[in-house]
Amino acid sequence: MKALVTGATGQLGSNLVLALLQKGWQVRALARSAEKAHRLLGNTSAEIVVGDMEHVAAFAPALHGVDAVFHTAAYFREYFDVGDHWAKLKQINVDATIALMTLAEQHGVRKFIHTSSSGVIGPREDGKPADETTNAGRITHENLYFRSKLLAEEAIHAWMKTHPMPVVLILPTAMIGPRDAAPTGIGEAIITIARGAMPAVPPGGFEFVDSRDVAAAMLAAYEHGKAGERYIISEEYHTMKELAQAVCDSSGAHPPRIHLNVPMATLVAGLSELGAHITGAKPLISRAAVRTMTHSHRVTARKAQQALGLTPRSFAESIRDEVAWYRDNGYLAAVTPGTAG
Repeated sequence: MKALVTGATGQLGSNLVLALLQKGWQVRALARSAEKAHRLLGNTSAEIVVGDMEHVAAFAPALHGVDAVFHTAAYFREYFDVGDHWAKLKQINVDATIALMTLAEQHGVRKFIHTSSSGVIGPREDGKPADETTNAGRITHENLYFRSKLLAEEAIHAWMKTHPMPVVLILPTAMIGPRDAAPTGIGEAIITIARGAMPAVPPGGFEFVDSRDVAAAMLAAYEHGKAGERYIISEEYHTMKELAQAVCDSSGAHPPRIHLNVPMATLVAGLSELGAHITGAKPLISRAAVRTMTHSHRVTARKAQQALGLTPRSFAESIRDEVAWYRDNGYLAAVTPGTAG
């Protein structure tokens, strides 16, 4: 079996490449940076393909002979920086996804596994955990990344009405675990906490899941996922305070002593964005991130557990492995255990 993995140097993509190789697949790993791909995947048998979702047709020859496309690439991290990102979000997360699906079908790809987001699922009115049938909520439309993923899902279902290639949708919650090389916003927070440099803990939290468990679910979706179906992949909800404590337990750093409420966190984020506009640096935290953390709600992964055999590992194990990966790869070289927060 041969697979093309887009976003192969991302946290999910790189773990998926390893999982596929361990199962005996041949893998073509699509990445924008050859240098980064060789650094993260150079010791594997993956065939590195340099390409960009902004120019799908340019790497279309890599689809030849491929049985499955695992589409993990997305415009994501940049959204939480300052500025208007909607045009890029729609171009890459919606339009380029449909273009890739169309080319994949033309090249005879058997199945397309698409990475969506649990952010397209809103809360239930009765307060129970939401599932794949729950409609989008307010935060889905306020968070432009979530909105782009919702539009992508709508475009995929419209595309499938006139195309035979089966497409399965995977909806992960906030991902943690090793190989977050970029890093993502959550990865940056984990590094900062592990260094003892996080001044305060923001409010709210997320439904978290290990990226390795998402990768395993995507592999299972090739065999068992039904065309057009959505599968939420999640472990459990944890607060940012719990995240900070788990990181400190793994790194030896002291947890931050200050805990922000929502108004204070929003003020800090606004000031951070203002400073980023002036200096050109990334904001420490954005207002979009605060809104997302404080509007996160419970979801259930029961469908994926039953259909895909999802058995998520524990939150503590995921954080422990992520901190260890950062330590082993030089991200925490300056850490002194026990530093004050």
